[in-house]
Amino acid sequence: MHVSRFPRVHLAHLPTALEPMDRLSEALGGPRIWIKRDDCTGLSTGGNKTRKLEFLMAEALEQGADMVITQGATQSNHARQTAAFAARLGIDCHILLEDRTGSNDPNYNHNGNVFLDFLHGATAEKRPGGLDMNAEMEVVAETFRAAGRKVYTIPGGGSNPTGALGYANAAMELVSQANATGLLIDRIVHATGSAGTQAGLVVGLKAINANIPLLGIGVRAPKPKQEENVYNLALATAEKLGCPGVVQREDVVANTDYVGEGYGIPTKECLDAIEMFARLEGILLDPVYSGKGAAGLIDLTRKGAFAGEENIVFLHTGGSVALFGYTAAFDYSGPVMEAAE
Repeated sequence: MHVSRFPRVHLAHLPTALEPMDRLSEALGGPRIWIKRDDCTGLSTGGNKTRKLEFLMAEALEQGADMVITQGATQSNHARQTAAFAARLGIDCHILLEDRTGSNDPNYNHNGNVFLDFLHGATAEKRPGGLDMNAEMEVVAETFRAAGRKVYTIPGGGSNPTGALGYANAAMELVSQANATGLLIDRIVHATGSAGTQAGLVVGLKAINANIPLLGIGVRAPKPKQEENVYNLALATAEKLGCPGVVQREDVVANTDYVGEGYGIPTKECLDAIEMFARLEGILLDPVYSGKGAAGLIDLTRKGAFAGEENIVFLHTGGSVALFGYTAAFDYSGPVMEAAE
């Protein structure tokens, strides 16, 4: 598996750290939990989309694009990272933001990722929830092309075979880190949504015969649909990499028990997980992806799903800037202690 055969813009801060979370592990009384810090990939607070965008934006430049268009939910981490990449490369960025939650909270609609989209110079337009957003994006792209722009479209989450190359490469990076330190990884757990991160990881792990099970904690789709999306993208990614057939259907596993009321709506367990990581490890999660992924990790650990001597790696997909769009979900309105006179 040789990803250097594909065009790539090297802007991510790699390799990201692989660190033990000893206080969290002790508090849960289960396996030793590690964290892969893909919240620290650089460019506008980082996140998992940065690895994908290295390949996607390189393809855009190779095709002569002077504008990229993408889409995502209102508080899309992917949109914010795409806007940052476009700013760095000097091309325009236009975003379609889908209202998946129906929230009227001004912070949700204007702070967090949305604020950074505009700070990076992107333009945006809104769509109601439930539309075929990739189709909507293509309609908008055609209007710009008719005006003479060279537009490159990026699907939601950067999740296509080109974007998934970033996480096939991340699988090699993670296993190399483990090999260098003598760490035996028993399982990898992460939040899964648009499918690109999980698809890339499973292809990379299988291609190098890592023999490490991968568990995606779903944040949106029901289990059959989530696994189908991941599997289909994994097949296309393996084909692109030149290793067709390396992924079998049983290699793709998603647990969707922690979605709650829906995408972008934090559960109590998600908020508890965010507080637990913040107060035990000083690590910020987000209420849409990593918070629900961590909620699943914590609950499964408490239920004894992992053996006590195992090493579990939690892949942090980033997105903590979205916290500023969800301040209403946290009850920190109590009295502030007065300074002593």
